Amino acid sequence: MDKHLIVIAGPTASGKTATAIKVANTLGTVIVSADSRQFYKEIPIGTAAPTQDELSQVQHFMIHNLELDQKYDVADYEQDVLILLKELFLKYDTVVLTGGSGLFIDAVCHGIDEIPDISEKNRILVDEIYKKGGLKALQDEVQRLDPDYFKIVDKNNPRRLQRAVEVCYQTGLPYFSFRKNTKKHRDFNIIKIALFCDRDTLINRINTRVENMMSEGLLAEAKAVYHKRHLNSLNTVGYKELFEYFDGRISLNQAVEQIKISTRQYAKRQMTWLRKNNDYKWFTIDEIPSMIEYIYSIINIQSDIS
Repeated sequence: MDKHLIVIAGPTASGKTATAIKVANTLGTVIVSADSRQFYKEIPIGTAAPTQDELSQVQHFMIHNLELDQKYDVADYEQDVLILLKELFLKYDTVVLTGGSGLFIDAVCHGIDEIPDISEKNRILVDEIYKKGGLKALQDEVQRLDPDYFKIVDKNNPRRLQRAVEVCYQTGLPYFSFRKNTKKHRDFNIIKIALFCDRDTLINRINTRVENMMSEGLLAEAKAVYHKRHLNSLNTVGYKELFEYFDGRISLNQAVEQIKISTRQYAKRQMTWLRKNNDYKWFTIDEIPSMIEYIYSIINIQSDIS
């Protein structure tokens, strides 16, 4: 195999976008986003999507490609990106994949388990459970139907919980029984890089990013999509907190501080996921020359083997 996918992962605000652009420019290639929040074109500020200047430096794919109310999950993403990579590898020997959504990165690199199709009836039924009872209702239902999966699922991620309940309703079997974690063959090599940022530096970067988002118009952006707040695509950091402000439950200052806290918590979960993956090579954002050298060394070794 002489085609290489360069994965650049890391916690939010660690510098993935800037790093990916530098790497892609050095390699003379393009970038595919694996940030599930940046798919949606209506919310560029709160998702820290690449700016127009950054997009002009390197061609990006899977950025602003969806409407907020479009149904789209990790299985759709896996299929779309594999088709995209097949086309890109006709032109490029390397492609950069970057983002903070670990599940989406793993889907491209290793595949996801085959899950039965869900009927519209069951989708609506589970959606009603969430609308009426919120996150707690979904958590209770997963714990009742599939206690093994409940032990490991991200209990604050409604879409993961909904998916598990849908499968249980559709098949009468635990969702956990469909999770075989069998890696699928890919016809390209994968080089995984993770960005390290010490805790204090990351906290400062997160706080600065949130403040910049507010000055760039996050409040107005959230207000513009407030009427769609029931959508899963908006059940995310930055919007949930401002929706509470719009509802009169908290002050604007409290909302901004909560965004910072929630973002730090999200970054911590991302780091936990990365540390469980031993196939990542860690670099800081100041070590890009060493990063490039590492990439070329792996490519050369794999080319010799081929």
